[in-house]
Amino acid sequence: MYYGMGRMGYGLGLDPMYILTIIMAIVCMIASARVSSVYKKYNRIRSMSGMTGAMAAMEILRRNGITDVAVQHVPGNLTDHYDPRTKTVNLSDATYGSNSVAAVGVAAHECGHVLQHHTGYVPLQIRSTILPAANIGSKAGIPIIILGLFLSFSPLITIGIWVFSLAVLFQVVTLPVEFNASHRALVMLEDYGILGPEEVDSSRKVLSAAAMTYVASAASAVVQLLRLVLLNNRRR
Repeated sequence: MYYGMGRMGYGLGLDPMYILTIIMAIVCMIASARVSSVYKKYNRIRSMSGMTGAMAAMEILRRNGITDVAVQHVPGNLTDHYDPRTKTVNLSDATYGSNSVAAVGVAAHECGHVLQHHTGYVPLQIRSTILPAANIGSKAGIPIIILGLFLSFSPLITIGIWVFSLAVLFQVVTLPVEFNASHRALVMLEDYGILGPEEVDSSRKVLSAAAMTYVASAASAVVQLLRLVLLNNRRR
C-alpha cells in the first residue's frame, strides 16, 4: 500500500509518519470489524413495528412526498447505498427483508441521502462534483508518484501528490455527508413512529459504528498524504 516510500534514504523504523500510517491502517481494520460486530448484535433484535428495511425506506420516502425514488434489493452484505443517478435506494441482503432495528436504521440512513439530494445539501453536491476527479486520484495518484521516483523527477512526484490529494479531499467531504444522513435517519425513525425511543438508541449505535469507519478512513488518508508531502520535501 505504501510502495516502499521509506526507501527515500530514511529508515522506515525511524519515520514517525510511517508508524502513524501503520497505526491508522490498523484503526481502519478495527473500525470495520466493529461495525460488523455491532450490526450483527442489533440485527438479532426485531423492531416492535415489524417493519423491514424496505418497508421503512418506502414509508420515509412517502412521508416526505418523494415519489421518483425506488427501493430495490441488491446482493451482498452491507452494500446498501443510494444512487442519485438512477434514483434508487439499494438495500442489501441483510437490510432489505430484515425487520431488525439495525436493518431499519441502515435503510433510514440511505433515505437520509435521498433527502440530502432532494434538498440540495451542499456537502453532498460538493462530493458529487469532485467524485470523477477523486476516482482518478485514488487510481492514478500513487502510480504517478512511483513513476516520478523511478525517474527521479520531482515535478512528477508533486503532480502525483496533488492528484492523490483529490481522493483524500473526497473522503474528508464524505464525513459531514454521512453524519448528516444518520442524523436525519434517527430523527425520522422516531418522529414517524417507525422505531421506539430505545430502538432508536440501538440504531444510533449501529450508525455511529458505521460512521467511525469513514472517520478512520479519512484520517488514514490524510496521514498518508502528509507523509507523502513530507517525504517529497525531504527528498528535495
